[in-house]
Amino acid sequence: MTSLQREANSRFGFSARTTLSLAQALYEKHKVLTYPRTDARALPEDYVQTVGQTLEVLEETNRYGTFAREIRTKKYVRPSNKRVFDNSKISDHFAIIPTQQLPKTLNEIEEKLYDMVVKRFLAVFFPSAEFQQTTRITRVEGEAFKSEGKVLVNAGWLAVYGKEADTEETGNLTLVAKGETPKASEVIAKELQTKPPARYSEATLLSAMEGAGKLVDDEELRAAMQEKGLGTPATRASIIEGLIMQKYLVREEKALKPTPQAFSLITLLNGLNVPELTQPDLTANWETQLARMEKGEISRATFMAEIAEMAKHIVTQAKGYESDTVPGDFADLRTPCPKCGSAMKENYKKFSCTKCDFGFWKILASRQLSVEEAEILIRDKRVENLQGFRSKLGRTFDANLRMNDAFEIEFYWDENEGAVGEGADPVDFSTMEAVGKCPKCGAGVFELETAYICEVAAKKEKPRKCDFRSGRVILQQPIEREQMVKLLTDGKTDLLTKFISSKTRRPFQAFLVVERKKDEVKVGFEFPPREPKVAKGAPAATKGQTSAAKASTESKGKVAVKKK
Repeated sequence: MTSLQREANSRFGFSARTTLSLAQALYEKHKVLTYPRTDARALPEDYVQTVGQTLEVLEETNRYGTFAREIRTKKYVRPSNKRVFDNSKISDHFAIIPTQQLPKTLNEIEEKLYDMVVKRFLAVFFPSAEFQQTTRITRVEGEAFKSEGKVLVNAGWLAVYGKEADTEETGNLTLVAKGETPKASEVIAKELQTKPPARYSEATLLSAMEGAGKLVDDEELRAAMQEKGLGTPATRASIIEGLIMQKYLVREEKALKPTPQAFSLITLLNGLNVPELTQPDLTANWETQLARMEKGEISRATFMAEIAEMAKHIVTQAKGYESDTVPGDFADLRTPCPKCGSAMKENYKKFSCTKCDFGFWKILASRQLSVEEAEILIRDKRVENLQGFRSKLGRTFDANLRMNDAFEIEFYWDENEGAVGEGADPVDFSTMEAVGKCPKCGAGVFELETAYICEVAAKKEKPRKCDFRSGRVILQQPIEREQMVKLLTDGKTDLLTKFISSKTRRPFQAFLVVERKKDEVKVGFEFPPREPKVAKGAPAATKGQTSAAKASTESKGKVAVKKK
């Protein structure tokens, strides 16, 4: 699954979550792929006959028939091929391969993912690609310079991906005739600098998570993580999406960029002296302990006692600090407090006066103010031309900051620039696929970083023509794209079970529904009916009595809601 997510991100820009969702639909809905949440790249040793039957089905297709037929005709499927058939390389589930059912109605992106899996399935049975490589050593003033060129002479597995053998040696280097002396016409020395590593994309981050064990110094711990990494094929996508939802990461095209909130979290964890939460050693240690438990070397009680002790340590450390006492490399500001003239100091969350109550947040609209910018804001009562703010919809915008007469920090623009966030770059919906139709105006609803929003509402036209939007996370419950599709199509989602009440902090389950009241259209909750409570000692009710009691309970519930 992880390699499929990496390749889909590199080739098509699909997020890990999108790839997992598509693969799940191809498995559950269309029945054309095998179980996708697997970390295996091999097939069971008794799957040779199944592979042959799958190839027979693919032979009937125009796109894959030629390659499937060649595999069967030339008997490329060999039971002895341990690269493909190996029970030792399979944990719970084998590699993702096509089933013996051909697809009937796939959309464009489902078709792309299905094509990737089928081509990989066919390619693994083909022989290696063969190249003719030419290496030329040219000596100039006694110094050797190497040049290389190669020509594809046998496409092998590359033929599945459309490659053909070169008919002419266009890729080869021109050889110097025997006895001929080459002449160097020009020598250029270039002074270059190494570039910093590129930002993580989802593809490279998935690779890093899969190979996180390489970062562990201890050999025993590194061996424990060799087959594990951080997360599993089923959870890595949700881990990345969770970081984005919690605003620790943002997507910009294919790149994943950390937010100021992410740096703030690392500062906090280092200040609290709990570095184990930021290092893969913790996962490695747990994997080692679980392996020892499996062998009977330690007991479950011992393992759980260590975890309880670590949790106690983290909670104790966290309780021992307030936001202004978290240790860190924080600055003392040169500019005094504008309210009382005392010294100003930076702490974990704010720039604060050491005497009075004046202070302001370091992070405003997902952008962190530098110490220099804070100095200017305090001294001049304003700081201008700041870039990189981010609105609630995930759109970037530029703005100015000023301090008003009440010593409060606020955004401001020129009079012709409008309100907060309206200076943001407009969203280009032409390159995006709509989730569904807006229930209020009928325009397209699109998935942005933090919300599903109607394209008309995103324009913020005056007068406002539509305001429909729904968060991608509601009361800590992620709203997956397929659920939003159901909401916009049917007016109701499936039963969602991970909502957390903002008042009681208790979990609850509910359906999301489209509510219409006069001109207002919004997303609301619909709760499943509750089973009636049976008094202790009461005789068991018959089926008819249970239904009557349930109806009575539901009726009372509706009356209570109306009164409230």
